[in-house]
Amino acid sequence: MTIRHFLNLSDAGGNGIAAMLADALDRKAARAGWPKGRVDADAPLAGHALAMVFEKNSTRTRVSFDMAIRQLGGSSIVLDAGTTQLGRGETVADTARVLSGYCDAIMIRTDDHAKVEEMAAYASVPVINGLTDASHPCQIVADLLTIIESGKALPGLKVAWLGDGNNVLASIVEAAALMQFDVVAACPQGFQPEEQAIARARGRARVVGDPREAVEGADVVVTDTWISMGQAHAETKLAAMMPYQVTESLMALAKQDAKFLHCLPAHREEEVVSSVIDGPQSLIWEEAENRLHAQKSILRWCFGQIG
Repeated sequence: MTIRHFLNLSDAGGNGIAAMLADALDRKAARAGWPKGRVDADAPLAGHALAMVFEKNSTRTRVSFDMAIRQLGGSSIVLDAGTTQLGRGETVADTARVLSGYCDAIMIRTDDHAKVEEMAAYASVPVINGLTDASHPCQIVADLLTIIESGKALPGLKVAWLGDGNNVLASIVEAAALMQFDVVAACPQGFQPEEQAIARARGRARVVGDPREAVEGADVVVTDTWISMGQAHAETKLAAMMPYQVTESLMALAKQDAKFLHCLPAHREEEVVSSVIDGPQSLIWEEAENRLHAQKSILRWCFGQIG
């Protein structure tokens, strides 16, 4: 049987993503009122072990994947690059072979997307991209879940992106093509997404310079931190980004029932003001919780249980 890796959203395709979202909605509803540590009634991944490899710091990815595999009946092992041989020069390929002998799946959060691809090429178990510089597919599954829960259908939706043309935007654009919604990204010169990333939207995404144009009539407004871990030239970048800050006046240009999303961590008063992030249109806490429910369905898809 072909191993199901989840390195980008296109690995699952539109049908696979739809199956994940339906599964996540059902499983979340079935757990309503339960203690977080209680195993799902059907324990679909009982006996399965997930290796989690972190070369980048994490809060939401670490905890959500750990709780996801536990709620599905399995267990996890956390490996930080600094305390493993991967951090001392062992190749990704060799690490993939070793972990495949110990665990049933591997989630890796790293910098260079080529590392995730190499891990998948040499692993004999499913590999999941927990984040790379090129994409963040797990986050977007959670975002789509949050949008659907808010009562909005994905087809025909207008999503406005403000700020950096980064990995999160790349995955949103990829999702646009798969789930038939539109993205208008407002990014300053020098920080626009790569043309090949926009091309993945198959005509459903465009980049503009004016943040007001992006937000006008939007159903969902999304931003992300401007300064990622380890990025240099922060002052120059911040100066270029400030006109793209999400404010109440900017949100007022979106639809009256528009929602605000941010994958966190947020730098308040930089990419977004506190009155928006804590305001009635913000779904960031639901979005953060949905990382857990999304990861569960991603894991089940990787093991061929859905989609």
